[in-house]
Amino acid sequence: MQKPILSERPYMVPNPFTPTFGRIPLLMTGRDAIIEEMEQAFDIGSGDPNLSTIYTGARGTGKTALLLYLSRIASAHGWIAVNVTAIPGMLEDILEQTKQGAAQFLEASDNPRLRSLTIGQFLGLEWDNPTQERGNWRTQMGKIIASLNDQEIGLLITVDEVNPKLDEMVHLATTYQHFVGEERQVGLLLAGLPGNVNSLLRNESVSFLRRANQHKLVRISDEDIAEGIRTTIEEGGRSISLEALSSAAKASEGFPYLMQLVGYQSWARNPDSETVSEEDVHWGIARARASFSERVLDATYYDLSDGDIRFLRAMLADTRESRLSDIASRMGEASNYTSTYKRRLIEQGVIGERGSSYVSFELPGFREYLEDRFK
Repeated sequence: MQKPILSERPYMVPNPFTPTFGRIPLLMTGRDAIIEEMEQAFDIGSGDPNLSTIYTGARGTGKTALLLYLSRIASAHGWIAVNVTAIPGMLEDILEQTKQGAAQFLEASDNPRLRSLTIGQFLGLEWDNPTQERGNWRTQMGKIIASLNDQEIGLLITVDEVNPKLDEMVHLATTYQHFVGEERQVGLLLAGLPGNVNSLLRNESVSFLRRANQHKLVRISDEDIAEGIRTTIEEGGRSISLEALSSAAKASEGFPYLMQLVGYQSWARNPDSETVSEEDVHWGIARARASFSERVLDATYYDLSDGDIRFLRAMLADTRESRLSDIASRMGEASNYTSTYKRRLIEQGVIGERGSSYVSFELPGFREYLEDRFK
């Protein structure tokens, strides 16, 4: 009996946008200067100040994606890169990832020595004289780093979601200072919310980090956002009209994560069409904003204190910028009382200064989000 002929389905091009935690986007929009300076740092090695850098920004500014992207660049330059999040067990994770990255067959020893080295698409090392592991975290890491450096291989450690209350965070920072002092080829990149980073830097035990480079990941220009959306769509084999591109860029409000959401949803409406239309974009914007609210705005809101919320509610009476004296008056407090909440909210990326006496909402959609909650 002849089998029925199945109708062929058109091949669906994968969505090139990646609004998913831990995924590296096709294009790191608006971060060219940072990427260029890190490319140079990995070439220069020990002594380059960019190897010790802290990135801060509000949720949605692309901190995690940037760390992963820079790790990929480090690997391309012959470094070993390990990536962790600041949670309990972080130091052990760094040690294990370093071992795995440094050797296909690595056993701890008092004095590990490289037996063979191959550099190609993958980096492989073998070690001699395996014995029982001894020493603390610093000495174990130090031996591996020294052996790698002997072969001109550097180690990059990236830490996401900086947590100033985590003892291991302080331990890592102080130990890293010793590695730098020993002129080891090692780098440390940290990323976190501004408030958490500032709290860490106030710890006297890690005063060394105050001299690290700091980059605040601010909003990206509409022009760069538009270029990122257009390039990503074209790399995926489709095109987008100028009107649709303008709408998508404006709706992204300079936030890389929101850009990825808008692009993803706009692409998904008619994935088989050769062109992403303005209708696709308007459809995508609505869904992107809902997703951004659930994933970013909710998390931000639940991190706020009661005083933070009172401050923000006082801002809702204004259509654009809010005068600080008006906010204090609406709260029924003195100006010096409100300055604490102003600083906290700026550190969290929720609001931004507009001159010496005014503030405005900085996080996309947060004014509308609060208005809905307080109806």
